[in-house]
Amino acid sequence: MAPARVPDFLYGTAWKEERTPALTELALRTGFRGIDTANQRRHYHEAGVGEGLAAAYRAGVVTRDELFLQTKFTYQPGQDHRLPYDPRAPLAIQVAQSMASSLEHLGTDHVDSYVLHGPASGQGWTPYDAEVWAAMAKERDAGRTRLLGVSNVGLRHLQHMLASGLELPAFVQNRCFARLGWDRDVRGFCAERRIVYQGFSLLTANPEVLGHPLVARVAAREKATTPQVVFRLARALGMLPLTGTTSAEHMKQDLASPTLTLSADEVSALESLFG
Repeated sequence: MAPARVPDFLYGTAWKEERTPALTELALRTGFRGIDTANQRRHYHEAGVGEGLAAAYRAGVVTRDELFLQTKFTYQPGQDHRLPYDPRAPLAIQVAQSMASSLEHLGTDHVDSYVLHGPASGQGWTPYDAEVWAAMAKERDAGRTRLLGVSNVGLRHLQHMLASGLELPAFVQNRCFARLGWDRDVRGFCAERRIVYQGFSLLTANPEVLGHPLVARVAAREKATTPQVVFRLARALGMLPLTGTTSAEHMKQDLASPTLTLSADEVSALESLFG
């Protein structure tokens, strides 16, 4: 299987509910080529993502080969009653059932990235995680995903994986807080090992950044919005950013953010504003 083409921006589909099909199609029409979802009906409508993809395919907006599709396996405690697997089955079977359901939802025979949607414990990598990770690797080896990732992890999880000799993920996706130096420790681990760091909640988790005078000054100079400055900073810090905006105008602005200019001093100052 050919390597996945990883885009510069991902469109996140959480919390969209009945608007999911239309917003997924709108994101593709606007220019997004990376879609992030999860087989977790509590927060995502993955089948709705598939409807949006199908509409875009029919309209000739994009082909499957031009897209980067990412979905997730979610443990039962992170789900509601609408489970994509048999909760009585072994974890490895749950992973396989969740993947089969995702492929049906998304109308494809493979995804580009399959992500563990948070480890079983905040304290470290557990035997449950090891079982799920091995099952995810089998899905990859069978051609149903190209790459593997983990989400909502701390540095200790990644260090435990490394110390245990486990295959490290291709992606780490975390909520990114400016007060933690934009997840500096985890980003550093990823950068040293060529793991792509995906940052989400870049705006909603950091309202204090959007109102900071330095961000406002850069935005004014660049004739841009403050969210655009944050997304440009994310790219400068080596992140693959996610946006979940429901606004067509904001989608366009987000995709245009890489054209902004930030000096090295500005990147350093913005990185350490609050942490």
